[in-house]
Amino acid sequence: MALNVSTTARGVSFRHLERMTDDTGLLEHAMGCIPRREEGYTTDDNARALWACLEWLDLLPTEDSARRETLTRLADTYLSFLLWAARKDGTFHNNFTYGRQPEGEEPSEDCHGRVLWTLVLAAERWPDHQRGVVAETLLAAALPHAAAMRYPRGQSHALLALCRLLETAKRRETAAGSGVFGVRDADFPTEERLEEWARLLEERLIRAYRRHAGEHWHWPEEKMTYANGILPAALLAAYLRFGRRETGEIARRTLDFLIEKMSAPEGGIRPIGNRGWCTREHCARWDQQPLEALKLALACRYGWLAFRDSRYAETARACRAWFHGLNDAGVPLVDGDGGCCDGINADGPNFNRGAESTLSYLLTEAICLRLERESAAAGEEEPAALGRAPD
Repeated sequence: MALNVSTTARGVSFRHLERMTDDTGLLEHAMGCIPRREEGYTTDDNARALWACLEWLDLLPTEDSARRETLTRLADTYLSFLLWAARKDGTFHNNFTYGRQPEGEEPSEDCHGRVLWTLVLAAERWPDHQRGVVAETLLAAALPHAAAMRYPRGQSHALLALCRLLETAKRRETAAGSGVFGVRDADFPTEERLEEWARLLEERLIRAYRRHAGEHWHWPEEKMTYANGILPAALLAAYLRFGRRETGEIARRTLDFLIEKMSAPEGGIRPIGNRGWCTREHCARWDQQPLEALKLALACRYGWLAFRDSRYAETARACRAWFHGLNDAGVPLVDGDGGCCDGINADGPNFNRGAESTLSYLLTEAICLRLERESAAAGEEEPAALGRAPD
């Protein structure tokens, strides 16, 4: 099975993302393409949505003024949502009703880690800017919670954010001579503290791998569940930043193992199904989620930056092709408005187009476009230098 779909920004639409967004934020679910207001909002989705806007604002040409204006307006809404969701202690409430009331919930490290990653990107894009002040203020309060994270996915998102933040600090020191950020340095954790937290999370993930991995199981958990690609992505980011050989070796093993488990016999990828996940004995096929394709594409981009292995670029392209029809349903999951089906079951696609699925598609497109440009620019260069995180 083969599918030749060129990676280009021209055909990407944000109309469904607009449809799913009101003056509060991005709604979580849809029936078909129509937002289901009774399901309310999540901070998770609004953080991902801001990430998508930031990626595409960086990728779209300046002359594409209409889409850039749309993305800037949406980004303001999502950043405002994160400011609203922030608690006084620096954590974030995740679930809200359509009536703008917080729902009862257990604190989510995954949510906190996703917000950290997005806020780092926002602060980086908008230095010395009113929007940047918001991102930096939220970051200053949220970052200290990273050191207490206990679960691998929250740890991985936070580690990814810290490595990116350390690289931003390095670039700005080189350019300006001081400071992590130029606006609120007095309120911000020092670079030494950021590196301490990053190395702490790196070590926790390494210890998890040592505890769970075996001869035929190269994974830092007893089972592979959701958003699996974030784990090797974070280890690869740490390897790029700090250059620890063991981290690089484990990161490559986990990424290769994930690719093996997500490869379809007929070609392309097959996301690990939500109905049973993947254990040493069995890998579930159905209720495949677009989020898995996104996280694998993200990990493969980091893998390519670390090792310049063409297999990782090819797998990232396969993740993109999954959205366009190279999948077990044999049909495209995306529509002309940029909406994406919520998954694939044994009887075919789930034609509801919720926030997470749509953002997974938009972000996978952005990652593949960025990787294509990086590959073209790299030519015959050596693998990315250790100590340098992805741009």
